Amino acid sequence: MLTSPVHNKGSRLFLMLGGFFIANAIIAEFMGVKLFSLEGSLGLHPMDLKIFGNDFSFNLTVGVLLWPVVFVMTDIINEYFGEKGVKFLSYMAVVLLAYAFLMLYIGIKLTPASFWIGSKKSVGVPDMNAAYNQIFGQGLGIIIGSLTAFLIGQVVDVVIFHRIKKITGEKLIWLRSTGSTIVSQLVDSFVVLFIAFYLYPRWANYPPESQWSFGLVMTICVGNYIYKFVVAILMTPVLYLVHNVVEKYLGSALATEMKQQAIKDE
Repeated sequence: MLTSPVHNKGSRLFLMLGGFFIANAIIAEFMGVKLFSLEGSLGLHPMDLKIFGNDFSFNLTVGVLLWPVVFVMTDIINEYFGEKGVKFLSYMAVVLLAYAFLMLYIGIKLTPASFWIGSKKSVGVPDMNAAYNQIFGQGLGIIIGSLTAFLIGQVVDVVIFHRIKKITGEKLIWLRSTGSTIVSQLVDSFVVLFIAFYLYPRWANYPPESQWSFGLVMTICVGNYIYKFVVAILMTPVLYLVHNVVEKYLGSALATEMKQQAIKDE
C-alpha cells in the first residue's frame, strides 16, 4: 500500500530541503546579473591591492547573497539523504535552470506591446523592452558557465563530504561541511568566470575590447572565492543550528536510521 509523502517525516524533509535548494539556485541566477561593491555596501573604501597586475576589490555578483542558503541545504541533504540525494537535486536544478533560461529566451523574443515600451519614462527607464532584455538576457557564455560550475561544484562537494564523514564518523560536522564547501566553491568560483568571460568570448569571436584578460578573470575569481571562504566559516554556527532543528524534527531514532542509510547508499 502506497503511503503519501506528506505523511512521512523523511519525505517531507526532503521536499522542504529540495524546494529551498532549487529555489535558491534559480533565484541566484536571476539576481546574479547585478554586480555590487562589498566595500561600498559596508561603507568602506575599496581595497588598494594589485593581483595578477589588476586592481583588486570585492566586486561580487548579487547571487552570492543566496549562496550561504545553498551551502547549508547541500550539507543537510548530504547528511540525511546521502550522495544520491544531493546528485538527484543537483541534476534536477540544472534541468530546471536550463528550462528557465529557455522560457526567458522565448519571452525576450516576443514582440512587446507598444504602450509598455515607454511606460516607465517618468522614472528614468526610456525603453522597458531594452531594460527587460538586458536584465534577463544573460549571454550564452554565462549560462553555460553557471550550469557547468554549479554541477561540478555540487558533485565535488558531495564526494568530499562523504570521504571526510567515512573518516570522522558522526563527529566533526563542521569539518566535513565546511571542508567540502571550501573545496567545491574553489572549483565553482573559477569555472563559472573562466568559461563565461575567458573561454566563451574567444570561442565566439567577440571583438578584442570585449574580451577579458586572463589576469582580470583570475582577479575577480579570487575576490569571489575569498568571500565564499569567509562566509563558509561564518555559517558554521548556522549549520549546527539547522542540524539540531532537523534532529528534533525527525527524532533520534529516525535521524540515526536516515544517516546510516545515507552512508550505505553511496
